[in-house]
Amino acid sequence: MEHREILLVTGCGPLRGAETERCRVFRGVPYAHAERFAYAVSVGRWDGVLDATAPAKACPQNRGWHEHREDPTRRFYTREYREDARFDYDEDCLNLNIFAPKTGKDCPVIVFFHGGGFDSGSNAESPFDGSGLAERGIVTVFANYRVGPLGYLTHAEIREKSGRDGNFGLDDQLTAIRWVRAHIADFGGDGDNITLLGQSAGAISVQYLSLNAANRGLFRRAAMMSGGGMFPRFALPRRAEETHGYWEEFIAAAGCASLNELKAVPLDTLFDAVEAMREKRRDGVYNTMPVVDGLLIPAPIEEMIKTPLPLDYLIGFTNTDLYAPAMAFIGERFARQNGAYVYYFDLDAPGDGNGAFHSCDLRFVFETLSGSWRPYGARDYEAARQLADYLANFARTGDPNGEGLPRWKKHEKGGFPWVLHIAAGGTAPGVANYAKMTCRMLTKGEPKA
Repeated sequence: MEHREILLVTGCGPLRGAETERCRVFRGVPYAHAERFAYAVSVGRWDGVLDATAPAKACPQNRGWHEHREDPTRRFYTREYREDARFDYDEDCLNLNIFAPKTGKDCPVIVFFHGGGFDSGSNAESPFDGSGLAERGIVTVFANYRVGPLGYLTHAEIREKSGRDGNFGLDDQLTAIRWVRAHIADFGGDGDNITLLGQSAGAISVQYLSLNAANRGLFRRAAMMSGGGMFPRFALPRRAEETHGYWEEFIAAAGCASLNELKAVPLDTLFDAVEAMREKRRDGVYNTMPVVDGLLIPAPIEEMIKTPLPLDYLIGFTNTDLYAPAMAFIGERFARQNGAYVYYFDLDAPGDGNGAFHSCDLRFVFETLSGSWRPYGARDYEAARQLADYLANFARTGDPNGEGLPRWKKHEKGGFPWVLHIAAGGTAPGVANYAKMTCRMLTKGEPKA
């Protein structure tokens, strides 16, 4: 796609971006800096003209050191979203990719948080392009945040110093939201009209942020793909103190005698320790995730979910999602309690037998089907246009409905559990097919290359 360089003067300083046929794009815009195992400090200004014409560094993560290509699900997602892409990793990774309309001001804003199980992911993976939403008058911001041990280590010394520990990644996300509120007007956006959008671990993060009363007023809407409504009890955040033992073992696995020593080791040593812990224990995923820290997650989720922020909510899940029936049930229960819009993505991906796999709807909401190896057809492109239209409408007003779109009915307390059913035969009001999702979960499991 042809583009020309443009210069934008912002309150943080000038930056050089690109203008394409469809929108303006600014990549790698720093929103904060952070030392290892310390909370982020927001960026106020930068020196000179910032080059925002290429993606900046991603958070260091284990797949950059130990890819595990023998794992069929990892191979699957590498081919799906990262094939032939180069990712550079650096601890100075707190940056944004911003897609904005060519003209206009006070545009609605979507802030997107990627998935990756809280231990991987990047804002520069191939589905993440906001050009289509920009053409609909939406500013879309894709945020990097810390993951893995850099994002979720806990330790008593950190708590003693900061009054909390863990949740560096979640704190990064909150810092990004605050930066966007303060500075997005420079890019044509309305900082008072922010919709959070997340996928998988990003969706869970969005929900955590939406349950904390301290965040009231920071954003208006929350949309969660393949992760809304909370995971089952076994994956809920534990108290930070309950994870200290795991991280003490991690420090020892890195050959260190203290947290201070761990702060200074090379990244090679850090991720070799991840591998050592993988071989020693099978609970790494439950320790490398958000915790009840007393601030960002001030109480057990079972309590917080009873009083979420009064936002506009949107939830989506797919027919072959991870734990699909449980995710749908929990998500629909949250939807009924909070008047949310729910979509059931029942459109199988062409090219293999993995169905509508976990997070397959990403390429649809961002209309990036053409970047995939899959032989998507006319119905797929129609569904992508519809989902992008729905999302843009939701970001504007909290109601996804609009001219030319099939009616989307929201969940209501005591009402019929309508979902937007997106299927091969068309898009229409319907219900989630629990029998199909259960069969898919039992016979297919996670997607495989």
